Amino acid sequence: MCGIVGFVSCGSQRGTDAESREWLLAMAESMIHRGPDGGGVWVENGVALGHRRLSIIDLQTGAQPMVDACNRAVIVFNGEIYNFAELREELRSAGRSFRTRSDTEVLLNAYLTWGPGCLDRLEGMFSFVIWDKEKRRIFAARDRFGKKPFYYTLQNGYFAFSSEITALTRHPRLSFSVTTSVLSRFLAYEYVPAPESIYRQVRKLPPSHYLMFDLERCPDDVRLERYWEMPLPEAESSRRYSGPAALEERCEELRELLRRAVRRRLVSDVPLGLFLSGGVDSSAVAVTMASMVDSVQTFSAAFSEESYDESPYARQVAELIGSDHHEYMLSANGCGEHLPEIVSRLDEPLADPSLVPTYLLSKASRKHVTVALGGDGPDELFTGYEYYYGFRIAKRLLRIPEAIRAPAEWATRFLPASSNYVNYRFAARMFLAGLHCPTWMRVQRWLTALSSEAQHAIWKENRAPDLDPGTLFEPTRELFEAYPSDDELGRAVYVFARQYMTDYVLMKVDRASMMHSLEMRAPFLDRDLAEFACRLPLRFRLRGSTRKWLLKKAMEPLLPAEILNRPKRGFLIPAAQWLRTSLKPCMDELMSEEALRRHNLFDPKAVRRMIDEHHSGRVDHRKALWTLLVLHIWLNNHSPTIE
Repeated sequence: MCGIVGFVSCGSQRGTDAESREWLLAMAESMIHRGPDGGGVWVENGVALGHRRLSIIDLQTGAQPMVDACNRAVIVFNGEIYNFAELREELRSAGRSFRTRSDTEVLLNAYLTWGPGCLDRLEGMFSFVIWDKEKRRIFAARDRFGKKPFYYTLQNGYFAFSSEITALTRHPRLSFSVTTSVLSRFLAYEYVPAPESIYRQVRKLPPSHYLMFDLERCPDDVRLERYWEMPLPEAESSRRYSGPAALEERCEELRELLRRAVRRRLVSDVPLGLFLSGGVDSSAVAVTMASMVDSVQTFSAAFSEESYDESPYARQVAELIGSDHHEYMLSANGCGEHLPEIVSRLDEPLADPSLVPTYLLSKASRKHVTVALGGDGPDELFTGYEYYYGFRIAKRLLRIPEAIRAPAEWATRFLPASSNYVNYRFAARMFLAGLHCPTWMRVQRWLTALSSEAQHAIWKENRAPDLDPGTLFEPTRELFEAYPSDDELGRAVYVFARQYMTDYVLMKVDRASMMHSLEMRAPFLDRDLAEFACRLPLRFRLRGSTRKWLLKKAMEPLLPAEILNRPKRGFLIPAAQWLRTSLKPCMDELMSEEALRRHNLFDPKAVRRMIDEHHSGRVDHRKALWTLLVLHIWLNNHSPTIE
């Protein structure tokens, strides 16, 4: 796990190599947290590549940028190639020789041997750039689910890239600005969906894509190609899923794929552990990992607020596998103290409340390990979210005549409000907001922090962008319509996996862990295991109201019923309560009338009304206020030009 950065100059105003080296060093220095073990730069004739290294494999000889033995190409690489040993043997058979034990050298030789076709052979998490000196071409790629970030910009005769946007902003000849339209999209999504970024001039390379930039065709020839697509679900009537033995065969296949995925991710020359929540996903990884190693270090967070606390379940699994278990208590005061620091270090804003406990758990875990496995992936691919079941409920409710349905919907406003994890009034309000939306919009409307209507109420009239829902949620519609089937649930799975998981969940994991130089690995996003999940008929994932049905069936011989059958909670914090208590001073300061007038974006009275409604308990504005608070912390620290 590392940070990569670089630029190619093809304009007449390019700097000297000495200037390029100076600029590159400053850019790389901004990502020292991603690679505290060392750094390197390579500069030649307007091409500059930089790297910050977190040493995991081949600690002595795997330094980057790395040049191949024939001096034809140079690589900078962030991530891990788990099948590099097998690929190295295949490449040796093809006549390639190696000077190191690193996966970086394997990746470079794979490109030189197979070109872009090398991507189909890779199993891992990665973003990398290769400067092909012979073809005078940049070749860059990002892994299938976007576990590793990649940003790029093309402006003023420069093509520049980095693992984090902050590095790009250190280049003296590049400029950056933020538009109100992207701010409105952030307020709706709680993140900026790809391919956009928070800055108008910067793009994200989408997952499972590669990029080519030919220096001879400057200044505007950037070509993107998809190299992998999620498989479609197979027919439930096929032989694999019917017959008396089919269920147990699929359960054993899933267990074997998970064993293989975990085994691949145990390759490391540094200490390794596991984030354990006590949910079925991380617990499945835990029992699998424990069967392969002599001892396991597990790490979990505990909350003083009981309805959010999963630590008893984590302890139960830790006792089951006999791990060296580390538990860290998180409190409201801890959140209030760390939130401004965490958000100010983000290169673009992210309003996922679980960023806070992930950050704090990563900080504590890094004292013991350099690599940690986690349970990310099944919620999206095996239909773990309640929203999937919500699709079915919505379909049934809409069949009921409106004359009967409307009074019941009206009555939900009298449900009791609560700051607990389960808040029926808040849940009902969010569900009904999406119920009457077009099908493609429903998922995102259920997830939305500030809807089109809510944003109309707070934007200043002279600053408001286009807030039409179709415009606001256009990235979701494009994905929904790109799915090559008309199955609504299948489309929802596709949107969650291609957008929400990449730009929200995996971004959170990457930023929170890399702020402490901790590498996170996700066995459930192993290519073979993920493709198995994608091919499962939807009824093998969601059966009745049971989500992740086959995964739970497969884990029945290994995990206790209390773990398999308990309701999903997710790694969330008591945001509603903390906004009324420990975070209230921070919110009152950053969203005061004076502060809001300084940014000149939102109506201070409308924002104050929202804060007062939340503090009094009349309306639960947890998502909206958390997102607004994160945005204002970020704006105050980065002071971007806003168009």
